[in-house]
Amino acid sequence: MKRLILWAVAALVALPAAAQTQEAFPSYVQVYGRAEKEITPDEFYLQIIINERDSKGKISVESQQRDMIAALKRLNVDIDKQLKVANLSSEFFKKKSSVATAKYQLQLGSSAEVARVWQALDDLGISNVSILKVSHSKIDQLKEEVRVEAIRNARKNAATLAEAIGQQVGRCFYIYDSNSNVVPAVYDNRVLMRSAKDVATGEMQFEEEAPLEFKTLRLEYGVQAKFVLE
Repeated sequence: MKRLILWAVAALVALPAAAQTQEAFPSYVQVYGRAEKEITPDEFYLQIIINERDSKGKISVESQQRDMIAALKRLNVDIDKQLKVANLSSEFFKKKSSVATAKYQLQLGSSAEVARVWQALDDLGISNVSILKVSHSKIDQLKEEVRVEAIRNARKNAATLAEAIGQQVGRCFYIYDSNSNVVPAVYDNRVLMRSAKDVATGEMQFEEEAPLEFKTLRLEYGVQAKFVLE
């Protein structure tokens, strides 16, 4: 019995609030706004793995490291800023023999650099190179631009619907802001690196700015909004 009384009281309290909301906005339109943008990446993250097994133990990891760093410097790569050690380990086998492995992450600024670096490493016998990810140096700014465009598109959609019934869109009183989303570009590293080799050896012709066909990144954003109808 007490529960019924409490429910009744709660309903009576809620009714005036609902009535006030309905009175404040007797007529409104609810819409969805969406925006997207494709951008060309300008940050390329490579994974480089140096392993004595690749040279059948003839060249030490330390020697390959020195050769790699020298080759990168010749290509004007800033070693201190662009090259990071990701992992360094040793596996010990029978008769005190060991195989050392060094893993690096290298950041580059263009697809042309990727092609040149890959060829230089391949010439040194370092072939275990792959694309970790691609991004853009102004990714946060671009996300905000797409986000703003999404809410603008929501208002345009509301205006179109309002015009169809002879009304106008008033102020917005509700926005549901969903998370922005970066659609990742997935690469087949084997195909990509073969393309890099073709570019570096001159077997394929590309523009200097984009010698490899890297996929664009797509930013997507969506918002829900409610506008008063006047």
